[in-house]
Amino acid sequence: MLLIFVSKTNSVSHQLDKKTLAVLEKEYDSLHQNALKEKTPKHFSFNPNFISSYKGYELGMSLKEIELLHNFRSSKKWINSTKDFQRVTGVSDSLLSAISPYFKFPKWVSQSQKQIKSKLQKQSKLDLNLATSEQLQKVYGVGPKLSERIIRYREKFKGGFADIVELKGVYGLSQEVIENISKTFKIDRPRPIQRVNLNTASQEDFVKIPFIDYELAYNIVEMRTLKEVYSSIKELTKLKDFPVEKLDIISLYLYIN
Repeated sequence: MLLIFVSKTNSVSHQLDKKTLAVLEKEYDSLHQNALKEKTPKHFSFNPNFISSYKGYELGMSLKEIELLHNFRSSKKWINSTKDFQRVTGVSDSLLSAISPYFKFPKWVSQSQKQIKSKLQKQSKLDLNLATSEQLQKVYGVGPKLSERIIRYREKFKGGFADIVELKGVYGLSQEVIENISKTFKIDRPRPIQRVNLNTASQEDFVKIPFIDYELAYNIVEMRTLKEVYSSIKELTKLKDFPVEKLDIISLYLYIN
C-alpha cells in the first residue's frame, strides 16, 4: 500500500496573506482618509472685509474675485451683508452658499440694519385715519363689513383714532387681525385726548370715557372711596362687569399722579 502525503502549507500561507492584505488595505484607507481630513482647510468665523489673498485662495475664490474685493476695500468702503459680498466680488451662488455661513459682521452692522428696516417699515405704513375701505381690505382678515365698521368707528371721534389700540372697540375685530392692520397702518396725527385723574375725577368725568356707563362710573368712585386711592389703573378690572378687554382703550383717558 502506497501512502502519498500532500503538504497544505503553501495554501494556508496564501490564504493568510490575503486576509492580512485585506486588513492592511483597510487600515491604509482609514489612515488616508484621516490624512485628507487634516489637509482640508478648516474655516472659522471671519469678517469678509479682511480676506487676504491666501485666505481667498483657501476659500476657493478666483484671483479676479479677490482683486475686486481688495479694490473695493481700498476705496474705504465696507461690505455689510452677504449680498454685498456677492455684488462686489461676483462669486457664484454655490461658492457663496459654502462660505457665507462663516461670515461674521460686527454687532453694529446687524443693529443698524434692523434700525434701517424698522425705519423703512414705518415710513411705508399708511395713515389709519386716512385709510379707505379698499386699502383696509388689502389686510388679511379684513373684508368689506369690517372695513366699513372700522371707518364708522373712526368717524365717531373728531380727529379719528388716537391710538391703534382703539381698534379693539370695533366689533368683530380679533387681536390677530388688529396686529395685521398695525403692520400696514400707523397713526400719523393721533386725536388729542383729555385725560382725567383716576383718583380725583367725578362720576360725570368717567361717563365721558368710552365703554364706561353711569353704573360703572358709580362703582369706580365707590371703590375709590373705600380704597382711598387707586395705585394702578389695572385695579379697575376687579370691579364687577368691568370690560376687561377694553382696558387698553379706557386707559388712554386716565392717569394717576
